[in-house]
Amino acid sequence: MAELRPSGAPGPTAPPAPGPAAPPAFASLFPPGLHAIYGECRRLYPDQPNPLQVTAIVKYWLGGPDPLDYVSMYRNVGSPSANIPEHWHYISFGLSDLYGDSRVHEFTGTDGPSGFGFELTFRLKRETGESAPPTWPAELMQGLARYVFQSENTFCSGDHVSWHSPLDNSESRIQHMLLTEDPQMQPVQTPFGVVTFLQIVGVCTEELHSAQQWNGQGILELLRTVPVAGGPWLITDMRRGETIFEIDPHLQQERVDKGIETDGSNLSGVSAKCAWDDLSRPPEDDEDSRSICIGTQPRRLSGKDTEQIRETLRRGLEINSKPVLPPINPQRQNGLTHDRAPSRKDSLDSDSSTAVIPHELIRTRQLESVHLKFNQESGALIPLCLRGRLLHGRHFTYKSITGDMAITFVSTGVEGAFATEEHPYAAHGPWLQSQAAPWGPSKLQERQAPELHRLFPQLHHKGKFVTRESSQELPHHSCLSPVSC
Repeated sequence: MAELRPSGAPGPTAPPAPGPAAPPAFASLFPPGLHAIYGECRRLYPDQPNPLQVTAIVKYWLGGPDPLDYVSMYRNVGSPSANIPEHWHYISFGLSDLYGDSRVHEFTGTDGPSGFGFELTFRLKRETGESAPPTWPAELMQGLARYVFQSENTFCSGDHVSWHSPLDNSESRIQHMLLTEDPQMQPVQTPFGVVTFLQIVGVCTEELHSAQQWNGQGILELLRTVPVAGGPWLITDMRRGETIFEIDPHLQQERVDKGIETDGSNLSGVSAKCAWDDLSRPPEDDEDSRSICIGTQPRRLSGKDTEQIRETLRRGLEINSKPVLPPINPQRQNGLTHDRAPSRKDSLDSDSSTAVIPHELIRTRQLESVHLKFNQESGALIPLCLRGRLLHGRHFTYKSITGDMAITFVSTGVEGAFATEEHPYAAHGPWLQSQAAPWGPSKLQERQAPELHRLFPQLHHKGKFVTRESSQELPHHSCLSPVSC
């Protein structure tokens, strides 16, 4: 639960927000991380020292449900001459380390990120006659913060969030989100590390799909060029009734389609509802390792598998480097060297990474045929996997959200893959790899359309719905079907 009050109103845990020139005695009592972020807010809004603020009644570190201690709401006059309308500016407090005493975040030094290293912002177009900011964006930000705290996955600019519901619970077409750097908020150096500001941008379903198929940064740039769709500061208008492709039909073909053809997709993997089964021979019993994730007790990934898949997803974003699947090295420690605090885990961490894994689950096995299962949303990304990733010599991974398993499609240009042209289906424990053979990227392009119809039944392709009955027997005996979820 949360309450609304001016940030200067007295409260049990939050003293009034001081400016950068607060008296030393008062500043010493004020949480230093909070004080540093307030200083950046006061730089932007010197005439609004006490903005309205949504405050968590029971703080997260006291057992409350809301990870964000506060969400401040400012009125921004914009710049009509620059196509920047007046809007409400929301700023979160709590994803970074506000206190420095480990009540929420582990302190790891001043040189790295503070807490998760970022706070969320949101810009909502102010409606005519609106005298106070709506509070629903604060709950939206709390929802994203809960995901970050529960999964310990961080966001970065260009990320997308599939929300599948109007952000304000209305009938709006704005039902998903992209994330980008806030155009005004500058990174802040706090006593507990650096804090950057990521802005939430509301988008339509068609815009989300384009971001998935191409890249988030490209769609954000298009939104900046269309004033009614965001403009230079990417301000969300919940009353927007048209997508950028309806406003300017040339954007799809001239920018997005050409961008996919030239650049491919930056999306290297997703968490998904998926499963796979080895059809080389019937499983001998329910515990047979070839029935991974089909039974009620799915096998779990080893720490080495987890690490490799995690690095696969990270390296897939490095589109200018040669695509590489890092080899499984028994000498490497579980975990990944990166700038995040060691206590943070990635979305591909296994709860049982340190458990003893039977030898037969570690050994790489070549398979003759496999059965892949996806729910509709996950399966609809397979054309993206082909067009935006494999055709560009890259890889694409589905990581199951219902069990510790993964499916990685690899092209012939990916080093370190254990699936090869000779053995296009291979499994390492619960991790399946599927080679793009027998075509390879160059041959796949000219045959992409007919093979999509044969290889991936019951999927959307080029705006048409492919029925399940159109599936045929395939080379290497691969088949795919939907998962009921």
